[in-house]
Amino acid sequence: MPIRTRPTTWRTLATAATAALTATLLTPAAADAAPRESRPVHSYADAIREAVWVDTGLDEDRDGRTDRVAVDIVRPREAARQGRKVPVIMDASPYYSCCGRGNESQTKTYDEHGDIVRMPLFYDNWFVPRGYAVVGVDLAGTSRSDGCVDVGGRSDIQSAKAVVDWLNGRAKAYSDRTGGERVRADWTDGSTGMIGKSWDGTIANGVAATGVKGLKTIVPIAAISTWYDYYFSQGAPLYGSGPDWLAGYVQTPEAREHCTEVARELVDGAPRTGDRTPLWTERDYVRTAKKVRASVFLVHGMQDLNVRMRHVGPWWDALGKNGVRRKIWLSQTGHVDPFDFRRAAWVSTLQRWFDHELKGIDNGIDREPVADIERAPDQWVTSTAWPPRGTSTATLRPARGAQDGVGTLGLRPDQGTTAFTDDPALDETDWATRIDTPTPEKAGFVTRPLTRDLRLAGSSRVTVAVTPSTPTAHLSAVLVDLGPDTIRDYAASGEGIVTLSERTCWGPSTEGDSSCYRETRAKTADVGHTVVSRGWADLGEHAGTGRGEPLVPGKRYTLTVDLAATDHVVPRGHRLALIVAGTDRGLIDPPADTPTLTLDLARTSARVPFVGGAAAFARATSGPPVTSPRTAPDGVRPPAATARRVPGETR
Repeated sequence: MPIRTRPTTWRTLATAATAALTATLLTPAAADAAPRESRPVHSYADAIREAVWVDTGLDEDRDGRTDRVAVDIVRPREAARQGRKVPVIMDASPYYSCCGRGNESQTKTYDEHGDIVRMPLFYDNWFVPRGYAVVGVDLAGTSRSDGCVDVGGRSDIQSAKAVVDWLNGRAKAYSDRTGGERVRADWTDGSTGMIGKSWDGTIANGVAATGVKGLKTIVPIAAISTWYDYYFSQGAPLYGSGPDWLAGYVQTPEAREHCTEVARELVDGAPRTGDRTPLWTERDYVRTAKKVRASVFLVHGMQDLNVRMRHVGPWWDALGKNGVRRKIWLSQTGHVDPFDFRRAAWVSTLQRWFDHELKGIDNGIDREPVADIERAPDQWVTSTAWPPRGTSTATLRPARGAQDGVGTLGLRPDQGTTAFTDDPALDETDWATRIDTPTPEKAGFVTRPLTRDLRLAGSSRVTVAVTPSTPTAHLSAVLVDLGPDTIRDYAASGEGIVTLSERTCWGPSTEGDSSCYRETRAKTADVGHTVVSRGWADLGEHAGTGRGEPLVPGKRYTLTVDLAATDHVVPRGHRLALIVAGTDRGLIDPPADTPTLTLDLARTSARVPFVGGAAAFARATSGPPVTSPRTAPDGVRPPAATARRVPGETR
């Protein structure tokens, strides 16, 4: 069908316009006199643009020659002339030629000499004038690189790590893919920050988990922390394909021809049984988080159903346990870059983060609140720590309801049982919509209307004691906020945003590389309930061995389902629900059988992290209804609307 458009308006934000003007007036020496932020004193049009090929030390395509990865570089010419070394912002990606980066699917373009003309995204336009080099790395087996795609494994991670090593004088690079002159990175001080969304951000996580020297910070956006959890949830399959399909999607024709052994390893090492194999162990970056030296600025959508929030909690906790300096943004979006849901604040904050971490500028960002959380569309709050101080888990108990059959959720256990039958045609929306009606496909448990706001922050766990009627069974556990609200419509095509025709510009442009991108606004939906957190599991994984086993019908099993991390306030007057069911259509695959499962309520519970712990839950679910104006829940600043087009706005 035809796509309607309106005339494009090119409008430069004050930040970008001021940057362009300042670049003509200031000198690098003047920038040094104002150390609170990097200044746009370098010419973007005259920047050095070059390509090198870095030896990875691997020969994954078995051609008898070390695999080399293509590295495209944009760096300030003035710094090179003056012999001043610059730090590096690096995005290593498999998407530079096959699929594109960002909301407008930009790919790399080159001139007749093979040097970069357009580097996707705004990073080079904004940061090169401010004294950074921006580096785009084609992962092995993609675009202009040798080697094989192994989806988060040794080849993927070494592709990018080798570049960090080269930037720090520990690896070799050449002016050509197959030979040429030796090239040294004598223009950089080696301080490197990695950034990227999705697979790109995943590579940043993986490289950081090697402990490579010179990597000072990473900014993983909607990134994977362990690849097993991308394809499975405690044995329950999330997708109908494995990593071999993903490799085939991005690899070059040469890689497809020469990497058959790697492709076979991806198939054999990732059986659809959900068993944890050595392939998944290699791709588990949480396991090696103790090696991380770099600081981490993590960004994720709390309703991301592609790279789900399950990738946030364990990674964040492991980094904290090992003393890593951390910062986090959590949005209401799905799989969306912050440039497309909080643009002005994002560019400002990202610059301050890189200035602090890579240039050592004391701008105070390390003393600001650790967490920014989107509480409602374009309304953000902050927390000095995340989860907030004073957060502790409360053990909630499901119980049988009164005569209407709707279960209750509180602090006291019940001795009864309840049963449900898996219906693969239904999902979490069906369950929540019918929460107040007993239906055969779910077990639902609901609090009374809250008398005050109640904040959940962190990861929950639901332990079930359940007796199946068949040899196979999958389980879903869902926490739901029952009550009307306006949220970002994460289930729509834009996953919470609408892309507009109007453009804003972020740094100077060239004829081949515009800094102007289409603006967005929040795509909202009025809802009667909000899913707060989800978790899924194969009951055959009850023993926790990493290998599923057939169930004995009629035998009771105990399994703990890990729910994804979140930060959500259940408002006064709403209710909190726990739903336990079988297949969550569209989110996990069904089991081989259609089981009926009987819950032993005395041995079933949910451990939920509340700000204020069990006492906060007890206060919110007891006493008479509160008629006074709402007050902010424990640990939350009242939300304030974000002025999206105001330069420098951070909240």
